[in-house]
Amino acid sequence: MSAKFYHRPLTAIALAAATIHTPAAWAQSTSQFAIPSQPLADALTLFSRQAGVQIFFPAQDIAGLRSPPVAGRMSRQQALSKLLAGSPLALRKDDGKTIILGKSENRNPPVSQADSDIVVTGTRDRAQTTFTALSPVDSFSREQTRSTVTSRLDETLTSLVPGFAVRRLPASDGPEFIRPATMNGLDGDKTLVMLNGKRFHRSAFLNSGGTQAVDLAQIPNFAIGKLEVLRDGASAQYGSDAIAGVINVILDKKAGFSAYAQGSSYTAGDGVQGQGGLHYGYVAGNGGHLALTAEFTRTGATSRSAQRPDAITFTNSTGIAVNNPVQRWGNPSVGALKFAVDAALPVSETIEAYSFATAGQSHGWADINWRNPSTQTSVYKTVAAFPGWNASQIYPNGFTPSEGIKARDVQSVAGLRGGKGKALNWDLAASYGSNATNFYLNHSINASLGPNSPTSFHLGRNVQQEFNLTADAVYRWNTDVLPEPVNIAFGAERRVETFRIRAGEYASYAVGAGAAYGLAGGANGFPGFAPNQAGSWSQKSYAGYLDIEAKLAPTWTVEAAMRDEHFDSFGNNFTYKLASRLELTSSFALRGSFATGFKAPTPAQLYSTSTTQGLDTTTLLLYTTGRLGTDNAVARYFGAKALTPETSKTMRGGVVWKAGRALSGSLDAFQINVDNRFSLSSNYTLTSALKTQLVAAGLAQAADYTSISFFTNDYSTRTRGVDFNLAYLDRMGPGDLNASLALSFIETKAETGSVSASATTRILFEQRIPKQNAVINLGYKLGRWQLNTRARYYGPWTDSSGNAAGDIFQRFGGITFFDASLAFRLNDRVQMKLGAENLLDTYPAKATYQASRGIVYSRNAPYDTNGANIYGRLDLTF
Repeated sequence: MSAKFYHRPLTAIALAAATIHTPAAWAQSTSQFAIPSQPLADALTLFSRQAGVQIFFPAQDIAGLRSPPVAGRMSRQQALSKLLAGSPLALRKDDGKTIILGKSENRNPPVSQADSDIVVTGTRDRAQTTFTALSPVDSFSREQTRSTVTSRLDETLTSLVPGFAVRRLPASDGPEFIRPATMNGLDGDKTLVMLNGKRFHRSAFLNSGGTQAVDLAQIPNFAIGKLEVLRDGASAQYGSDAIAGVINVILDKKAGFSAYAQGSSYTAGDGVQGQGGLHYGYVAGNGGHLALTAEFTRTGATSRSAQRPDAITFTNSTGIAVNNPVQRWGNPSVGALKFAVDAALPVSETIEAYSFATAGQSHGWADINWRNPSTQTSVYKTVAAFPGWNASQIYPNGFTPSEGIKARDVQSVAGLRGGKGKALNWDLAASYGSNATNFYLNHSINASLGPNSPTSFHLGRNVQQEFNLTADAVYRWNTDVLPEPVNIAFGAERRVETFRIRAGEYASYAVGAGAAYGLAGGANGFPGFAPNQAGSWSQKSYAGYLDIEAKLAPTWTVEAAMRDEHFDSFGNNFTYKLASRLELTSSFALRGSFATGFKAPTPAQLYSTSTTQGLDTTTLLLYTTGRLGTDNAVARYFGAKALTPETSKTMRGGVVWKAGRALSGSLDAFQINVDNRFSLSSNYTLTSALKTQLVAAGLAQAADYTSISFFTNDYSTRTRGVDFNLAYLDRMGPGDLNASLALSFIETKAETGSVSASATTRILFEQRIPKQNAVINLGYKLGRWQLNTRARYYGPWTDSSGNAAGDIFQRFGGITFFDASLAFRLNDRVQMKLGAENLLDTYPAKATYQASRGIVYSRNAPYDTNGANIYGRLDLTF
């Protein structure tokens, strides 16, 4: 290695090295390569491991460039030539052990994403790209997932995928922290989330509508190396939940050290956020790797609130001052610390041990509704049980309870995989996932306990645990009849899912002596989980699958997948998928699929209870009202049955094309019919006569209830949509232009069941989420400068506010937000960025009919309503 090479300034060059040595020369052997499209620096590092050589290259000259995929058996020289195609690098030195690359004087256009991105989601073939895939797959790079101000993956997805939406729902007893999401117009629990291709566990939070989905915010954004979103049904390939599609998070394995620090604030002066992350990747000399990532976030609350009219009236009539505003409507305050690790170690030439995991803890606080001393008679009242005492002695100007959560989340996977370079590849793995969420309430009271009540409460704890054992194999069957080997994938899975509720402290759910006089029991605002709600429930399932993909002709590929799964709670479920792709020319293809799918009920949906207790002021008897598990004897009397899976049929068809090296796109239309969707039943009232009858029949528990409800398979829906994607990547003038357009039109209709029977429910169900969405990205890189702009369009949607006179609907028009960032790379190690989301400080129309609660902008909005958010970011790479 020449001395001249090392005498270049250290700030101008970064060396990536792998330490595998082999004495073989270039022309004497071939190797099996499997290098997916990725940042070129990462691809060269992976090439060195697979080729068995050291490699040195100037990293600053290829920052931001992606490699084409390289797959198959070939010489190392051929593989390297493919990797360097379109890059500014050329071979400078090769002695069979060490390769040195330098900058070439000729610059070719970059390779389009349709040709360069190998995808692994929705297929078990080795080398499908976004162009050759049988189903539409969106592939997002490390840089794209870090292009937003947020560190929450769910919020990042709303800026990348038009068909993905997240509502923020302030003051909503949980969803303000664990935000409900939709994809392709369907609830979040109908999208399967995977980590490195393995199922990720769901959250412990079950919202009032019955949805229990994955909390995407638990995955550290800085640990993501690539993100793939399959927009097609895939239950036959992966099992339950994959009705709307699949989100596969692939962890970053990049070698070297990188870090970032970012600060941001809304221009209104609140929501100040600080975040940062560290990543270290190590490539072992025998081909293994270790990657460690840590990320933290601390975000202040926002408030876009007006003073409540009743608070103004209270002050004017009593002379008692109150906060202005008395409660905040906006984002909660949140803090999080998250980690990720990804490791692999070869144990032989063909077998590798691997493990990866994420872990984190988070906490958050948010206001809920203000309690007015003039009108909250269930709290502010002097009663005989507590002579001389009134809640005004503690809260003379009313009180605004503060709801909080503390969550701990773990996902871990360990396994063995083998068959590298062989016809048969296999993978044996065990995974464990857990989400434990504690609920708290501060600045509140249990009025029924009078002066003995605390003002802060631990409300209880929900725990979700999942344990999976998987065995997967792929066999490449060579046959003289077909142009390429048939890809045969098969495997089995065992999954155990457990949900637990732990009771809160006594005062959080207690019904004290004051209840007999009308004072409310339980922590005011969010009663805690009582012992009769606590418990642990499990569900086991076993599955087997077969997935065959074959090229019947050089231009025609077909796939057939089937899966049978047995659950101990409801029995068997069989799903299948048929897909085909016909390449009319080398740059234009037709594709289509038909798939059946299912969403299995969870133990939380089947067995858990959510109840409120009180004391009847006439009979002085304790009563309980709320939702019961479907196995509860009282619920069974009213017709409750064990939930059966939600089932689906998905049809999708479209075209995909590319024009030269620069332009690529796709157009897909789809329809998803979902039957037996979960819903909450009607409320059933237990009269005194009915209670007596049920108790006499042996249902003693009926005496405790005044009304009940339960989950049921209630209604069916039809979702239709169109997705359009266009990408352009090429040289333009002295720099590189990267442009993309993504449009989606999605419409969901309620066809049967209670949702379709009620006009109000139907309107909200069908119109609460925008039907039209679009994202336009324009990026231009010139030397050390990079400008990125983005436009996000959300179509019209409908909200409502209920009052004594009935429901009032408000239609919100379409709205567009503009984002922009400008980055400057000081050298190969340091980059600075200044950016803004909602650059023009755009706000939606005000929520006219919600002003009585102090709400300015609708709490149900499918986008952020806090105005412009300005941020600065510093990235370091070594």
